[in-house]
Amino acid sequence: MAAMGAMAAMGALPAGAGTLPPLPTLGVPGVPELKPLTRYEAMRLGPGWSHSCHAMLYAPNPGMLFGRIPLRYAVLMQMRFDGLLGFPGGFVDRRYWSLEDGLNRVLGLGLGCVRLTEADYLCSHLTEGPHRVVAHFYARQLTLEELHTIEISAVHSRDHGLEVMGMVRVPLYTQKDRMGGLPNFLANSFVGTAKFQLLFALKILNMVPEEKLAEAVAATQKPKKPAVDQAGGNLHAAKHANELMASAKTGNEFADRAEDQAAVQAAEQAVAGLESGAVLEQPVGLGAEAVLEQPVAVPME
Repeated sequence: MAAMGAMAAMGALPAGAGTLPPLPTLGVPGVPELKPLTRYEAMRLGPGWSHSCHAMLYAPNPGMLFGRIPLRYAVLMQMRFDGLLGFPGGFVDRRYWSLEDGLNRVLGLGLGCVRLTEADYLCSHLTEGPHRVVAHFYARQLTLEELHTIEISAVHSRDHGLEVMGMVRVPLYTQKDRMGGLPNFLANSFVGTAKFQLLFALKILNMVPEEKLAEAVAATQKPKKPAVDQAGGNLHAAKHANELMASAKTGNEFADRAEDQAAVQAAEQAVAGLESGAVLEQPVGLGAEAVLEQPVAVPME
């Protein structure tokens, strides 16, 4: 809460009130930095800029996973309609709403029972890309009971099952395999600046040590060895199966050739037998003793 109050006060300083201390940065390898600016600087941007406001609701959690892994905090995020993870909130039309009023209007549609104030303001960043957007981020610490009440209320909100598929809690621990927990969660797809804002808040609010954040991010960028080994094993098995099929095919070809040769030999033998047994039949009684009978000439009287 002290960090939030300091940054909120920092954002409220008017121009010319003195030199502001450097704004904090994320500083986690593998995560691109976004340009920070104060709330006051953000409010002075021209009408060509859009403003988005999102909030992280969290609570200390004394629970233990499997009786041995400390949960430390419960942090709420949303599964959106597009399959991306994000924080509750949305765009605020500065022509009609203040940042907090616009944020609370959106939160009322998605959560139903929470209102934030300027004291909950945490940071603002300029986003990268063709769209000129300033991403404002808020954080509110609650009790675990209050957080659970919001989770229940969210199920009955207007946006549940439409723009919001459901609330999820962020696992802030890392298991012994160095992937289970926060690393696997960070490997999901996030909308816009949500992943950056999550890591930034976890660092600024001292919820996760900076080195643990760096390790979790680095783990998501390494190839998964079990998947590679399994793929290699599958390729080896497929190659072996192909070799067996090729050998079987060759054996079948040899067998077919042998059967063809046997058939040819049998046919040749049959033909030879017919030729050797073929005898010209002659009439019985004809032969050496056969004499052609000719009519006897009768003398003329």
